[in-house]
Amino acid sequence: KVIGDYLPKEEKLREMMEKSYDILNNHPLNVERAAKGLHKANSIWFWGAGTRPALDSFEEKTGKKGVMISAVDLLKGIAVGAEMKVIEVEGADGTLHTNYEGKAQAAIDALKTDDFVYVHVEAPDEAGHEGNFTLKNRTVEDLDSRLIGPIYEEVSKWDEPVAIAVLPDHP
Repeated sequence: KVIGDYLPKEEKLREMMEKSYDILNNHPLNVERAAKGLHKANSIWFWGAGTRPALDSFEEKTGKKGVMISAVDLLKGIAVGAEMKVIEVEGADGTLHTNYEGKAQAAIDALKTDDFVYVHVEAPDEAGHEGNFTLKNRTVEDLDSRLIGPIYEEVSKWDEPVAIAVLPDHP
């Protein structure tokens, strides 16, 4: 398929998308971003006109109670669709400055009552999209020292086994 297959069929929405480029591409903020070597925010795209996917209940499928900790609405929506608990962590915002410690504590607390905890951290992905190796490296170091490390330190004291998997969402 080509990108056009995923765009809104409504002509007015397509016109608004095209007009947004005309308005935003040479906007002073985008001229400034381009001068700094940053990508421009020069278009509005309407997505998500699909239907809700049919997801099996995580607990019915696995026999385990699952929890999602993420700042990303898409992942929280998947968790809701799979009837998993979604934990909101104050300051967890999907940026370099996300509340790693709050996510770690929420995961530790959830593991005391639930079987499976999915902690998603968006910061390394965002750094990768920016093509910024230094920032990407820093986010991975923060992920290790501020999230994974504290979780590991706590669960290693427990009498029951806990498995930890660290995975990229798209390498």
